[in-house]
Amino acid sequence: MKSLDRKAQIALLWRGDRAAGAVARNPRLERLASSLAANEIQVTEVVYSDDSTEEIRAELLKMDGVLVWVDPLSEGASRVKLDALLREIGSHGVWVSAHPDVILKMGVKEVLHRTRHLGWGTDTVVYRSAVSLRTQFSGRLKMNEPKVLKRNRGNGGQGVWKVERVATDHTAEVVRVLEARRGSVPRTLPLSEFIARCEHYFHQDGCVVEQPFQARLAEGMIRCYVSIDRVVGFGHQLIKALLEPPVEGPDSPAAQPGPRIMHSATAPQFQQLRSLVESQWIPQMIETLDMRRDELPVIWDADFLLGARTRTGADTYVLCEINISSVLPFPDEAVPMIVESVAGRLNRGE
Repeated sequence: MKSLDRKAQIALLWRGDRAAGAVARNPRLERLASSLAANEIQVTEVVYSDDSTEEIRAELLKMDGVLVWVDPLSEGASRVKLDALLREIGSHGVWVSAHPDVILKMGVKEVLHRTRHLGWGTDTVVYRSAVSLRTQFSGRLKMNEPKVLKRNRGNGGQGVWKVERVATDHTAEVVRVLEARRGSVPRTLPLSEFIARCEHYFHQDGCVVEQPFQARLAEGMIRCYVSIDRVVGFGHQLIKALLEPPVEGPDSPAAQPGPRIMHSATAPQFQQLRSLVESQWIPQMIETLDMRRDELPVIWDADFLLGARTRTGADTYVLCEINISSVLPFPDEAVPMIVESVAGRLNRGE
């Protein structure tokens, strides 16, 4: 990382239309940008597009660091060119959060398999080829025990499927599938046909992960926001993904998820989860993934579903995914701690 003898310069980068205007602004990042500036960190907002990599490279090489908000998949675009660019500028001493290599460790669905032995884990299987999915998945799919298949990289529910066996005859095994993408409807088709439709996931992402469907899904998802290794807030949302669409239809108001209700890190109802995340699961994850603490992003989140209750009625938590590529929005209360993490990272030069 560059040594600093002047005011630090940070780029806030997201995907957009570079030709839309001379001054780039992302309203969702305005408070963070203002707080960084108030802490003597110079902020440049950079709009990324695949057809402007040379121009963006020159701009980012002037920075001490870059904070990135770009989804893995967006309207047919991937991060292939961006990740190559970020690796290049990182090799020149520009600090990148989150670095593409860190995303490949933490921000992919395979992390659910690699960390399945932690307290947030469940019965998780990874398939590394369409052949293994075709030959092994059928034997794990029992009647009335739906599974969830997840492509390794994605967002917005793309490539996340609830799969349940509905019939088996002498010619075909029939499944009912529902994608987590908003507006999806269930489809019934032969298992072999569904697996064939998933084959491109392996070409693009390397693997597919399987988890049990969580029966308490309708009680909502808890998003735990983290800056490096400190919990900085929570979001609770009544999601509708992978739940049966209402009779009014998949695009009706009844089919839309509820608002994500933001809470501070000290919210009483989440203190058990906070303690587990900070004191046990993050340290164990770092060890399992062979990472260093200073590699952790300045803002990331872990999505949890409620698992089966214990014998005493206490909640358990199942990790659904870790988001690193584009964590927006986040609680307002998280901003000062994100700024503190950025300043500490720049000042230490680790």
